[in-house]
Amino acid sequence: MNLDVDGVQAHAATGGVDLAQSGPVLVLVHGAGMDSTVWQLQTRFLAYRGIRVLAVDLPGHGRSSGPALTSIEDMASWLGRFLDAAGLASEEGGVFLAGHSMGTMIAVELASTQPQLAAGLVLFGSAVSMQVHPELLGAATDDLPRAAALMAAWGHDKPAKVGLNPTPGMWMLGGSMALVENSEPGVLAKDFAACASYDQACSSAAGVKCPVMLVAGSGDKMTPPAGARTLAAAFDVVEVTELADVGHMMMFEDPRSVRSLLHAAVTR
Repeated sequence: MNLDVDGVQAHAATGGVDLAQSGPVLVLVHGAGMDSTVWQLQTRFLAYRGIRVLAVDLPGHGRSSGPALTSIEDMASWLGRFLDAAGLASEEGGVFLAGHSMGTMIAVELASTQPQLAAGLVLFGSAVSMQVHPELLGAATDDLPRAAALMAAWGHDKPAKVGLNPTPGMWMLGGSMALVENSEPGVLAKDFAACASYDQACSSAAGVKCPVMLVAGSGDKMTPPAGARTLAAAFDVVEVTELADVGHMMMFEDPRSVRSLLHAAVTR
């Protein structure tokens, strides 16, 4: 689905289902240097189970045009305008927001600044802060393939590295690297800078009024589970789930658990 937001094209994957149907709305927000395809093992499953799904491409990512935005606050504001363009900003009861990594910060910021929009949050691979390792930040600026390789190595737990892909015949780390390498020059570095400079996760979380589910991977080296538990303390109504033998890229590593958690959060 393509929409006009701020005079440029904005894209969202809908799982092949017409959004005119009835049912709850789930908006999926990707992480740094990625796009809506990180949710490809969840969107169609959920869309064919009565949920109106929109996996967005942030500006400058995937099939959305325009320059990449440079702050979490601007990304959250853009997402609010995207929902307005999609005719969902006035959805009765609000929409469910799910984010991964950088996308969790965007979802929290939007739910805090526009609480009427949010029926619930599901946050995968989140933390109080997301400081970027200097080696990775330098690679994002100067050597995108090196950055992609580092993200793949640090973002997957051991089972993903020894061929245990839920999709037989596919190389999980290779797919993750290709996704990051496909981003436009400079986009990953901008995203990392936005993550590193965002220091109000806890204060924004305190303004969130809807139920929240935080999902952590036991082997996540990029946003360890301890960071998720620290952030959880800032929310009023929160549930924390930890997935075993999973790293930061849990949508690929354990897609069945991720889509089950999303389905439960939206339908219960």
